[in-house]
Amino acid sequence: MFKSHKLILSVLTLFLIAVIIASVCIGAVRISLAQFWSILTYYTGLSKEMLFTSQQTAVLFSLRLPRVLLGVIIGAALAISGASLQGLFRNPLAEPGLIGISSGATLFAALMIVFGGHLLNTIGSIYGYYAMAIAAFSGAFITTLTVYRLAVYQGKTVITALLLTGIAINALAFAFTGLLTYLSTDEQLRNITFWSLGSLGGASWVSFSSVLPFILIPLLGLPFMAKALNAISLGEVQAGHMGIHVNRTKRTVIILSTMAVGASVAVAGVISFIGLVIPHILRMAFGSDHRLVIPGSAILGAAALTLADLISRTIVAPAELPIGIVTALGGSPVFIYMIISQLKKQHL
Repeated sequence: MFKSHKLILSVLTLFLIAVIIASVCIGAVRISLAQFWSILTYYTGLSKEMLFTSQQTAVLFSLRLPRVLLGVIIGAALAISGASLQGLFRNPLAEPGLIGISSGATLFAALMIVFGGHLLNTIGSIYGYYAMAIAAFSGAFITTLTVYRLAVYQGKTVITALLLTGIAINALAFAFTGLLTYLSTDEQLRNITFWSLGSLGGASWVSFSSVLPFILIPLLGLPFMAKALNAISLGEVQAGHMGIHVNRTKRTVIILSTMAVGASVAVAGVISFIGLVIPHILRMAFGSDHRLVIPGSAILGAAALTLADLISRTIVAPAELPIGIVTALGGSPVFIYMIISQLKKQHL
């Protein structure tokens, strides 16, 4: 079992590496594989041969590399959060957007855009990025905590109540976001629209370094929840008999997922379907063992978002299509296909 898991994760990792290389090489300024390798070997001291131009070096290190790396960690964060929440609530629809995490983060990001401009200008650019990430995380945490509290009855989480409460909180958060949009200036309106559609266009080394701590902790922590989530998938009572601290597992998964999604929304806006579809694909292909699904979702989610970003900035070049549109156009048909497949299996 573990050997097959390692093989699958290795294949997914190779796919991610291939997508990363393609993404940093393809664009308005073309960089061939030989030139990319020459840049790497030259700046690491392994070679003195220069097969590249200064323009290609500047584009690679200043524009493409931070954008690709930001897409990698955000895609991993969204997918691993979706996989963990689906395992925790034993429901394939319990992804970050449905239970209010994304909408809460968007609402607080919009609040920061409309009312926090002077604060961001005062505390400086790098702290401004942290302030936006903290605001988005706070919104995500508050909405998630509200949904979770309303869905708990006599110490147990009622899944139907969770999903319905999440839909209601989503509607309420989007209503307040719409109100902020109405009150915003033209510049603020453009920024709020950016959050709503999702984009990696503002990627830089500053934004990458500012959001990395918020995402790295969930990426390292959630895989350790795999054994507990496997037990919870059998039922909370059975998991308790197996020695799993169910309530502590719930709190840990929710906090780490909220941290990852809140930080992602803070720098890239709302990106749909990554947290919903990616775990589904892995479960359908390789089973529901969270020891594979959780790390596999992180790797495949990173590759999927990086590939979506490559499409978004090249398909209508020199303009750029919001990445949220690309993931929705790609994720919706896949999700519908998976629903139809599951329905056919149930009737066979």
